[in-house]
Amino acid sequence: MTETDLPPRLTRLTFLGPLSEARAARIVDRLGRGAPARVLDIGCGWGELMLRVLDAVPGATGIGIDLNGEDLARGRANAEARALSGRVEFVEGPAGETSHGPADLVLCLGASHALSDEEPPRHTADALRALRRIVTPGGRVLLAECFWQRSPTSAELAAMWPDAHADEHHDLAGLVDVAAAAGFRPLWIETAGDDEWEEFESGYQSDVEEWLAAHPDHPLAQETRERVDRHRASWLRGYRGVLGMAYLTLVPVDGTA
Repeated sequence: MTETDLPPRLTRLTFLGPLSEARAARIVDRLGRGAPARVLDIGCGWGELMLRVLDAVPGATGIGIDLNGEDLARGRANAEARALSGRVEFVEGPAGETSHGPADLVLCLGASHALSDEEPPRHTADALRALRRIVTPGGRVLLAECFWQRSPTSAELAAMWPDAHADEHHDLAGLVDVAAAAGFRPLWIETAGDDEWEEFESGYQSDVEEWLAAHPDHPLAQETRERVDRHRASWLRGYRGVLGMAYLTLVPVDGTA
């Protein structure tokens, strides 16, 4: 079985999370005003937001760390296409590896779990303390982290991922409190909207759905169909309208590292 026999992976997604072009542009503009010289992207995937920051800040350099070699290859190809190859490095390895810091801007987009061995939601505080140690004084951290928009019902929890539980995430106020306790002040608090979630969830499945429609008798079709059906049901019957994504732009408080 060759690569061409398999469904393509995430080609419909620009960002590996519920993030619109409009919000990304605003975030890049805000972060770029600080003219960060060094950018570190923890759990970068293909590092799209990091590349946009580098494009907006002439001379800035970046390092993206992730375990997925396919995503990293996509990031390298995108960097080359934008003439950024000489200013960015994509490193395959544990996203919690912090020896690449300190950095003026640290991105941690849905990857806080990689910075801590604690169980949710305690891992968030642990990750924020790690981020505080690797951001330079006066630098910025952009944390994208899930939170409960409201308390999930028992039926919603049962439809989510295995062993989902109500105390797995903070609410938005609690999440911001955790960031403050870790030594940050929140410069900007924003959350993904319903349209961003729908674009992300649809794009996340779209490649595979199209492949399944064209290959209903493929040897991997049944296994693949069951997987994507479970994911869709988890979203539509479980966390849709319940799970949120916060984008917190944080600045470290002097002397708290």
